[in-house]
Amino acid sequence: MIAAGLVRMHFHDYFIRGCDASVLLDSTSTNTAEKDSPANKPSLRGYEVNDNAKAKLEAVCPGIVSCADIVAFAARDSVEFIRAHTIGRSHCWAFSSRLYNFSSTSSQDPSLDPSYAALLKRQCPQGSTNPNLVIPMNPSSPGIADVAYYVDILANRGPFTSDQTLLTDAETASQVKQNARDPYLWASQFADAMIKMGQISVITGNAGEIRTNCRVVNGEGLEYLHQ
Repeated sequence: MIAAGLVRMHFHDYFIRGCDASVLLDSTSTNTAEKDSPANKPSLRGYEVNDNAKAKLEAVCPGIVSCADIVAFAARDSVEFIRAHTIGRSHCWAFSSRLYNFSSTSSQDPSLDPSYAALLKRQCPQGSTNPNLVIPMNPSSPGIADVAYYVDILANRGPFTSDQTLLTDAETASQVKQNARDPYLWASQFADAMIKMGQISVITGNAGEIRTNCRVVNGEGLEYLHQ
């Protein structure tokens, strides 16, 4: 489902140095782009959506809508869409150490729910050489964006260590419990978080440029582009 990918793209672009759509830039002979870093390749997706939107916008109003604007609008529309569809997926390699190589004393992370760990092992067999194996992020309701994620965390059914770490701090554990109980609270907080993230280090005026093609900068010798 591309919608979840667009929301993730919004996060990966805006949370690193702010709103600049730099994650859309292609690599060059002298620079490895963000999209080709291990954190983004091959898991980040949705570039073609931004390409298509940019091409259509440039055809009717050239030089007006920035690539950063497109990333934000695509994510906003996707949030509305994924409320009734999938919320996302994870590659097996991103958490396999919790299943097979957790520590010197335990091959499996003891904080994982045993039945969930067994399910993950069936979906992500040890020794697999397939880098594209994926699982749904939310095992109890993989096709719906809802508070079941927090219910799963409370049941020790989160695939990432960072998920379970939320329960190790009193403040974050309290937030997990509140969100698990109140879907309306979660929806409101999620919307607020998306808006706040979209306001990180926004560059305006002559500080940047509006790219004609989101994959490349407009001119030569520009070390860093805003949009």
